[in-house]
Amino acid sequence: MIDVEALRGAVHESFDATVENLKDLVEVPGIAWPSFDPAPLDASAEAVAELVRAAGIEDVRILRCNKKDGSPGGPAVVARRPAAAGKPTILLYAHHDVQPIGDPELWDTSPFIAVEYGGRLYGRGAADDKAGVMAHIAAYTAVMQVLGDELGLGVTFFIEGEEEAGSPTFRTFLETHRDLLRADVIVVADSSNWKVGIPALTTSLRGLVDGTIEVQVLEHAVHSGMFGGAVLDAPTLLSRLIATLHDDDGSVAVKGLVSRDDVSVDLTEEEYRADASVLEGVQLAGTGSIASRLWTKPALSIIGFDAPAVNVASNTLLPRARAKYSLRLAPGQDPADAMAAMRNHVESNAPFGAKVIFTPGESGNAFLTDTGSPAAGMAMWALGESWGVPAVEMGIGGSIPFIADLMEVYPEVQILVTGVEDPDSRAHSANESLHLADFRNAVVAEALLLARLNDEGLG
Repeated sequence: MIDVEALRGAVHESFDATVENLKDLVEVPGIAWPSFDPAPLDASAEAVAELVRAAGIEDVRILRCNKKDGSPGGPAVVARRPAAAGKPTILLYAHHDVQPIGDPELWDTSPFIAVEYGGRLYGRGAADDKAGVMAHIAAYTAVMQVLGDELGLGVTFFIEGEEEAGSPTFRTFLETHRDLLRADVIVVADSSNWKVGIPALTTSLRGLVDGTIEVQVLEHAVHSGMFGGAVLDAPTLLSRLIATLHDDDGSVAVKGLVSRDDVSVDLTEEEYRADASVLEGVQLAGTGSIASRLWTKPALSIIGFDAPAVNVASNTLLPRARAKYSLRLAPGQDPADAMAAMRNHVESNAPFGAKVIFTPGESGNAFLTDTGSPAAGMAMWALGESWGVPAVEMGIGGSIPFIADLMEVYPEVQILVTGVEDPDSRAHSANESLHLADFRNAVVAEALLLARLNDEGLG
């Protein structure tokens, strides 16, 4: 019998300390991008390792694998409590590395000083994903406090150190430490809830392909007055090519992509506009339900554009221009097929005979949860018990490509994608924040899940 109130009380009693530990983690600017100093990332891993040791786990290691070029990958914290005979093992995944801060002028507070106000905690990584790290640690601590020697569940912490850099050594790491990380259930705490006050289990994630498109029209730049009028510059032609990627209603126009409109819950247009900060008068793109446009249909964005900045522009016809695209894929879409479809579209729509160079980038598979699995049922129960309202099964428009690696290396594992974010968390953006009441509920929910797995196993 699960003592829900005892677990809730244990989480609440230590919640102030949990938040203080989270604040300390936020102040460590661990960024795994090659252009940043690796020392803070190492310090971040050490800080996480120390917190896991303080939770009572003795077997705590900081491990890394090399990238393909031989350079070291990000430091991951792996800690294990072996399962008692007949008990399952759960792996708790999160990541301690964070995104760069971007333009500091856009922040209302100092990014790496955690500031609490209005019921939220502000700072880079406060939500994505140091809150996920602390949710795992705090939930385990509460279960240990309440169950003591009755806890036979095997628990493994896997706190990655390079997720925001694309997890370049993730697959190698899994294969190198296959037995160390083996589990029956994996909780990936790197997603969001439906909205503040309503929890969710993420049951689908879109896949991803990206790359660059370059247009070349001249061997070198020439005077725009002397030569302009008979040939169009590269930024103009690249813009014309980009314009072919969407239909007039804003739907993705690339042929051969999977698209579905079969979601069970939906956002209203008003909710979406508020959550995405859409300016008044801007029309929404695409067709079908709002949720399907975000979860089960492709979405294509231009996320970078190489051309001279306005402040340094000269009166020349530019010979080349380059853009980076990001294509989110509906569940069921093969990334290789999507990349081929993008290449075919781009090369078939070269404007004015311009030379078009298509360079593939990263790719990752979509994800669908088996909502009928015992672990998913327990997770939905735990979320509902913690928040006091029924949990929602929701999709996420974003991608977590490494989940496909987990499924391939451990095909029998039951994967749960949970989270501590909400639509206003602004992960990756300025003024990232965490709703503290929902964070506390997330810790309670995970503690309940651990206790029920310990009590019932997987059947």
